[in-house]
Amino acid sequence: MEEVINELDRWLRHEFVDLNTELEEAYFAARSEILDGPDLDKTKQAILEDGGTLIARVAGTGRIPGDARERYRLLGAVGFYLAACRRHEVGADGEPLTTAWSLANRLGSSLGVAPRFVFAHQSIHNPAVRGTFLTFTSLPDEEVFIRGNALAVLAYQRAADALRRIPPMGVSSPMATYLFEQARAALDDVLRFNQALGGELDADRFFLNIRPYFKTYRVGTVEYRGANAGDFAAINEIDLLLGLSDATDPFYQHVLAEKYPYVPPEDQGPLRAAALAEPLLEAFLREAATGPAGERLRRNGGLFLAVCRAHAAAYTYHHHRLVKPFLERPAEDAPQDRREGMTASGPPLDVVIGGLARLSDLRAARDRAGLATARAALDRLQALLAAGA
Repeated sequence: MEEVINELDRWLRHEFVDLNTELEEAYFAARSEILDGPDLDKTKQAILEDGGTLIARVAGTGRIPGDARERYRLLGAVGFYLAACRRHEVGADGEPLTTAWSLANRLGSSLGVAPRFVFAHQSIHNPAVRGTFLTFTSLPDEEVFIRGNALAVLAYQRAADALRRIPPMGVSSPMATYLFEQARAALDDVLRFNQALGGELDADRFFLNIRPYFKTYRVGTVEYRGANAGDFAAINEIDLLLGLSDATDPFYQHVLAEKYPYVPPEDQGPLRAAALAEPLLEAFLREAATGPAGERLRRNGGLFLAVCRAHAAAYTYHHHRLVKPFLERPAEDAPQDRREGMTASGPPLDVVIGGLARLSDLRAARDRAGLATARAALDRLQALLAAGA
């Protein structure tokens, strides 16, 4: 079985990339999301049939890897193939897609995740070979997009790891000081990586040649929403641990429930646990309310507020300098027949943008009509800390 999986991996790293790149260059030259024509159709069929043949060989062994990590990687490999078929609008019911669907469903069920590729398969579960990780194309902007977002994910994970270690020791612990400093530094890195991404990535290349691989696609009879670079637990852990989002808020409950099948298996436990943890904001308010804030509580409280500001800055930049110019504005110039139902990962684009705007306000504790955030509680904590000085 290992041999046939390696053959699929080799094809994905070479011929698959070449075929997709050839198509993307043609689309970009025509400034079109998709094109048809005899030569292009031949290339699309090569993706459909050559990849389908290799996946059929894997499925034909009748087995799947025993190691969960290897199963997850194989799910990503099958997902790359299915996402490319969807992107180029090739294939329908019947072979070879049905075999790929069956294998994806078997792998997803064994792992408790959606049976499709997600951003984790492009980033942290994507082994590099001679310095090159698996991509759809050889376009420089795709590498920039994956690398920039993956580095931001790793920084978010550093921040979440630091914050989740604080509750057992208490918010006024001298050890918590170090952890708050680490969380702030990690979130400053998120902003730095986002700024670099915004400066390097070409908006037209992203919109025409990268975004379409993140579309929804069908596995059997079920349509699964597209991949999202935010499909990791860390950013939600930070929201909840800081107290900037409320696990009882129906909007945020929907965010967590919708995301759950799309995060890597190792993220599912932390995502559940974060919804049950006491927010650090509540812990600070409780301790500060017992009497004048001591020096350590004031210091840690100031660091906590700095962490909240860093989280707000990173996500506000992401929303206004990445989401809007790379998704919202290019969509306005798209042909009318493509604009209807246009999306980034599933829901209509205006719904996606609206949801992200709401998250941006929650993370920045920015009150607006119809939305109450943590702003009042943060102001109360700041006042309590100042009173104890």
